[in-house]
Amino acid sequence: MPSDGMIAAPVLGEGSHAADIAAGRRFAFGRNWTRFLRLLDEERIVQAERSLKDMLEVERLGGFRFLDIGSGSGLFSLAARRLGAVVHSFDYDPQSVACTSELRRRFFPDDPQWMVEQGSALDASYLDSLGQFDVVYSWGVLHHTGQMWKALENAARPVHPGGRLFIAIYNHQAYFSGFHTRLKRAYVAAPRVGKWIIAGAFIAFEATRGLVKDALTLRDPAARYRAKKSSRGMSMWYDWIDWVGGYPFEVAKPEEIFDFYHSRGFELTRLATCGSGHGCNEYVFARRTPAR
Repeated sequence: MPSDGMIAAPVLGEGSHAADIAAGRRFAFGRNWTRFLRLLDEERIVQAERSLKDMLEVERLGGFRFLDIGSGSGLFSLAARRLGAVVHSFDYDPQSVACTSELRRRFFPDDPQWMVEQGSALDASYLDSLGQFDVVYSWGVLHHTGQMWKALENAARPVHPGGRLFIAIYNHQAYFSGFHTRLKRAYVAAPRVGKWIIAGAFIAFEATRGLVKDALTLRDPAARYRAKKSSRGMSMWYDWIDWVGGYPFEVAKPEEIFDFYHSRGFELTRLATCGSGHGCNEYVFARRTPAR
């Protein structure tokens, strides 16, 4: 099912997480999220809540069971919990688990309605053990497992009939996705100085491109930063680092994702694409209820 022209990515779980990072097979996502938490404030949390409400078309999540696959910083688990959901968060990266646990400690200490633990999106038995959920959420995660289509399959398992699956997957670009894969693989395999050089060159390019676009459209450069913060409560800087280093890396065309889930009993209810860019396409699917 992977799109043509992609480089095979390492499989999550072939070695320990620390060994994968040390061997240059995986980006330290949790380390990046740890730094992002320094920026977390009420405004970012409210924006994260708003993005959940907008895509899921709800005002509250009271009474909902919410599964966060690959919780990362823990921001969206926190947002779901503040909206009233009973939340189960897990991540493969121990530092991401620590980030999510820290947010639980700060905002919902000893809360029995928010569980945080380590787990893998590729472990079907683990996912089956969690039971069924009203909302399964996995934003920008499944394409980093090394087996995206297996992860996409597994993410559907805990969605109960009538429940929703909210995912975001990197957009396929015919001429650039292969290059991006090589760039990310070079970053994770490089020594520290090499990482600085690769990240610096990429960020300089992105910043320059943005400034040129701002100049041509007479836009305030600060508006792009505010837009990034307001869209999901995220940080442009840490998203850049995540982008350049985010390996393993896979992509999919919107129609591939649609066909994949439609054939498995899901209907698309919301779609937000990044156009022809290299960002993520967002999908909300509802699981069809079996006919009686």
